[in-house]
Amino acid sequence: MTEIVVWMDRLPNSVLYIALSIGAGVENLLPAVPADTFVAIGGVLAGAGDLTATWIFLGTWLCNVGGALFVYRMSHLHGPVFFERGLGRHLLNPHQMRRMGGFYDRWGTAAIFFSRFLPGIRAIVPVFAGATHQPWWRVLLPLSVASAIWYGGLVRLGLFAGHNIEHLEGLLAGINGGLALAAVLVTLLIGLWWYRTRHPGGDE
Repeated sequence: MTEIVVWMDRLPNSVLYIALSIGAGVENLLPAVPADTFVAIGGVLAGAGDLTATWIFLGTWLCNVGGALFVYRMSHLHGPVFFERGLGRHLLNPHQMRRMGGFYDRWGTAAIFFSRFLPGIRAIVPVFAGATHQPWWRVLLPLSVASAIWYGGLVRLGLFAGHNIEHLEGLLAGINGGLALAAVLVTLLIGLWWYRTRHPGGDE
């Protein structure tokens, strides 16, 4: 990570702002992009250099929310058709889509909010929110608030770590490890739900 910080510190400030912001947005399309780490490093650079933490937060937050809303909108337009034919119908059949719609109607706000803290899961939830035609305001509000908390916290974490990159690495490893474990557990629960509801006679 030290090499990454040194390399990023050599880039013009305008390039850093743009790169961090785009990374936070692209994460919604490519979950493997390590946007969280880059945002925390942005906090380090703000504390040690002449970047402004406020601009780092605003850029990453707005792009992250914008990327998630783009995914939601595309799924809102094309998701139902995708899940009705081809590969999509093998992922979720109409019965499961109806039940997922019922889940979002009841628990969608909380699910969208908490999913923004879970790696991998955060990129999937807006897809199904769009495919089940959830109202945009029910998606925007929890998504915006959770992303503000998450990216604001990451920037603050970078500022707190300061020049101690090893300390930042340790903090990120601990946080991401716990969140990754939570994401695995949620994925297992989703897999169990998928298996038990694959046929209309499955358990509620």
